[in-house]
Amino acid sequence: MLPIRFSTQPYTIGSWTILRLPKTVSAKLPSRGVAVVEGTINGSPLHTVLEPDGRGSHWFRVSKNMREGDTVEMAIEPSDEWPEPTMPADVKKALAADPKAHDVWMDTTTIARWDWIRWIGSTKQEETRRKRIEVACSKMRSGERRPCCFNRSMCCEPAVSHNGVLLEPQK
Repeated sequence: MLPIRFSTQPYTIGSWTILRLPKTVSAKLPSRGVAVVEGTINGSPLHTVLEPDGRGSHWFRVSKNMREGDTVEMAIEPSDEWPEPTMPADVKKALAADPKAHDVWMDTTTIARWDWIRWIGSTKQEETRRKRIEVACSKMRSGERRPCCFNRSMCCEPAVSHNGVLLEPQK
């Protein structure tokens, strides 16, 4: 596949700076859900996981040194090389205390680990998050390898979304 080339501009939501892919670019990717790409951003190498925006496109967080409104030149193509997700401390602690769940966690695919972490992290309420960690460990103890009924095409970062949809730029 030839790289998909496009320009876009970063914008901020709260304290986050993000890049949203044009819908026409996302349509060329193999999934409306979470996807991994490699390529370049302003000529520098890029390998990142794209989050769905809940509207049929994708986005990802960029460093704060990118200024809102600057034009960013990108060239991307889908990748099969999923980076290992960052393990939140509370999930790590729960899995360390549950050897059977930990064994299932270690035996799942990287994509499945992304799904678990995205499902656990998709809530703003600490109590709900705690319950989701308990449910995840229980499900893994019983051999389940992925969260049930999880919509992979919704935006699940509470800091930048509402009801599974990426928020619009603040004006």
